[in-house]
Amino acid sequence: MTLLLAGDIGGTKSLLRLVEMPTAADTTSGTIQIDALYEGIYSSQEYPDLVPIVGQFVKEASQKLGEVPQPKGACFAIAGPVIGHKSVLTNLSWTLTTDRLEKELNIPHVKLINDFVAVGYGVLGMNKADLHTLQPGETQTAAPIAVIGAGTGLGQGFLIRHLDEYFVYPSEGGHADFAPRTAIEFELLQDLRQRENIDRVSVERVVSGMGIASIYQFLRDRAIAAGKDVSPADKDPAEISQAALEKSDPICEQTLQIFVEAYGAEAGNLALKLLPYGGLYLAGGIAAKILPLITEGDRFINSFNHKGRVSPLVEKVPVHIVLNPQVGLIGAAICAARL
Repeated sequence: MTLLLAGDIGGTKSLLRLVEMPTAADTTSGTIQIDALYEGIYSSQEYPDLVPIVGQFVKEASQKLGEVPQPKGACFAIAGPVIGHKSVLTNLSWTLTTDRLEKELNIPHVKLINDFVAVGYGVLGMNKADLHTLQPGETQTAAPIAVIGAGTGLGQGFLIRHLDEYFVYPSEGGHADFAPRTAIEFELLQDLRQRENIDRVSVERVVSGMGIASIYQFLRDRAIAAGKDVSPADKDPAEISQAALEKSDPICEQTLQIFVEAYGAEAGNLALKLLPYGGLYLAGGIAAKILPLITEGDRFINSFNHKGRVSPLVEKVPVHIVLNPQVGLIGAAICAARL
């Protein structure tokens, strides 16, 4: 067995997990056996760097396991850009480099990856219980895999298979142009341009947590202008989503309808560009939480497949929602195993 350290490092919290994997584990595809030995959550803002967090984690793990763990490799998924072997975290005053971490943590091999790249690795470790299939499609084992996830922003990425191994690549596709398809989406586009004083609207401004809030504000102001008795108060994305799930607020319901359709359309756009017959996976923090709204009336998958004369191409793409919230941490462990 190989002892590894996986980390999901964010501006608010850092999640660390000590894992064991079979020495001869196949980390290229299919279900991967990962045995978690110890896990800890830490407030990132309370520490000056990642090293003391790992030090605290090792101390706690030693007390639990009865011996000091000595990982052979570590991979940390970073909520921020990773360039080469270095990352300057967006929301923390941390600068991390692999050579310094290897030296100060006494771990032979350390790798830093973007958090959505970690999600890409993580889908390789998902099993049937971790997924909800929206469209079975026609799986091709050698084809690309696509990953898209609406959360704070809109992450996108893809996996390409070479021989028997998948390689994960990041993307900034979430910053592509928002392409409205209906009359109300065209109105939303104009509202966002005026409200935000911008001349270009990215799809992330619609398909994300902030997008849910923006759609709600647009519909609320539209209703008020039409003379309807609507509260002028803002709602956060969680409140809007909950009200839509409970069907207690018509504007919140319409907000999520527009959001789900735009999400499906953008996922379909990604599918057209990659033809990911290895599967397209919805990750991020939103899809699993609003699963009933994603599946209601097949609204998402209908938008996904509505691609005119090339619709038959995307109808063959397997589409899955990732239900496991620790997919990024699992991906970091898989990446560490490859070191």
